[in-house]
Amino acid sequence: MIILQKSGRIAQFRGDSKAPCRALFTEGRVFFIEPLNKILTTMIFKKKSKPSLFKRLKAGLSRTSNGLADLFFGEKEIDADFLDELQDTLIMADVGIETTEKLTADLHKQISRKEVANQSSVMQALAGQMQAILTPVEKPLEIGPEHKPYIILMVGINGAGKTTTIGKLAQRFQQQGLSVMLAAGDTFRAAAVEQLQTWGERNNVAVIAQTGAADSAAVIFDAIQAAKARKIDVLLADTAGRLHTQNNLMEELKKIVRVIQKAEPSAPHEVMLVLDASIGQNALQQAKEFHKAIAVSGITVTKLDGTAKGGIIFSIADQLQLPIRFIGMGETLDDLQAFNAEAFVQALLGMDPT
Repeated sequence: MIILQKSGRIAQFRGDSKAPCRALFTEGRVFFIEPLNKILTTMIFKKKSKPSLFKRLKAGLSRTSNGLADLFFGEKEIDADFLDELQDTLIMADVGIETTEKLTADLHKQISRKEVANQSSVMQALAGQMQAILTPVEKPLEIGPEHKPYIILMVGINGAGKTTTIGKLAQRFQQQGLSVMLAAGDTFRAAAVEQLQTWGERNNVAVIAQTGAADSAAVIFDAIQAAKARKIDVLLADTAGRLHTQNNLMEELKKIVRVIQKAEPSAPHEVMLVLDASIGQNALQQAKEFHKAIAVSGITVTKLDGTAKGGIIFSIADQLQLPIRFIGMGETLDDLQAFNAEAFVQALLGMDPT
């Protein structure tokens, strides 16, 4: 690549030039130099900083926060019509009818008691009630030393983001000083095994896999034995994506759990369900069925990057009380973050962080 300066503009092209200029890159600067090494000009490039976690979360939930902002904008009388409009907005945000009715019923009582009288106080009251629903499920995943390996079984439907979440978790655990191994238990799709192996190569993590039409439970069983032999801290086991309505596949998932318990009676130490937030209330039904089948112990909610409305988290917290471990807001490592109830509510309502 040759870089030329011409009339103050930078032209880039491949090949030779009658009057080439060389470019020296150093410490965020690029110096355009003539053949005699005379500096013609200096351009300073500033590395674009990534928005803060809260700003990314707020942007990801903008579909809902914008609708609520419109509702609370301007002077409006706090009456039954206002509450009806608020109720409609929350339902459209995937909060769910049952949870929405609970939130607005509490607001109605506060309005009747004159505890809230304007839009600002209504928003603060709503934020408090939302946080009260989410705080009990704000439970970080803790890897204790009493289990080695600590076995995490990853489950969910196709396309929810299980394999990507596994890769991010592997990096996260490594940064915490833990050794990690991956089990390629999604034997239905060759591409899934390859994807997991790519994550393994990227993170320098061993991946236990079998070729051909391997049995998922057998792969994970072998991985547990290998993890024990190598004294691995955390084993992340992938499984094939399956709809909660596919009874035969849900039964296979129960079989996987039984086989895991033969290899390690105390395992799995975490059954993590990965849910796609963009599918709305369907995610709640998935959580119910997976929990009924294999006792889900933690949830990761993905795709909170602008395509989802985010309200489904309230339904899950309100109706199932299952711990929400992580939320995913994009493709990079730091886009997978431990769930924070207060920050989530503030971002959803378009409020400034406290």
